[in-house]
Amino acid sequence: MKISDAVFGAVFLLLSLLVLWTIRSYPTIPGQNVGPAAFPGAIAVGLAVCSLLLLQKGWRERASTAWFERGAWTRQPRQVIAFAVTVGALLLYVVASERVGFLIVAVVMLSAMMLSLRVRLVPALLVALGTSFVIHIAFYKGLRVPLPWGLLPVLY
Repeated sequence: MKISDAVFGAVFLLLSLLVLWTIRSYPTIPGQNVGPAAFPGAIAVGLAVCSLLLLQKGWRERASTAWFERGAWTRQPRQVIAFAVTVGALLLYVVASERVGFLIVAVVMLSAMMLSLRVRLVPALLVALGTSFVIHIAFYKGLRVPLPWGLLPVLY
């Protein structure tokens, strides 16, 4: 799927303006020129400049390209199903990860995504189990990100 640069430029410009609007309410630190709004503000200004460049490029090319153009993959049902499963898996994580737990939800997500791409059941389950466990260890132990345990007891 191809989307015009002007559309992305407009979306990112709106996002940068929203960030700039939000950081106005950030507190200042007495005696310092740099406060908590400095870094997000600098990133938002850079994003706004890049957005304006994208808008300009997309506007110049508007006569030769469509605003939205469907990709070849959207005409293949298997690819559309795989895309829908991926979006559904992300929604599942948002809705169920706190109650059910990261490990269980991650295994279900990865298994479903691999099965939608026609990976055989046993390899899909083995890869999903191994990958979920490695990701959990990396984030929980290595990066100290408190991933939810949900239905499982704390294992380590």
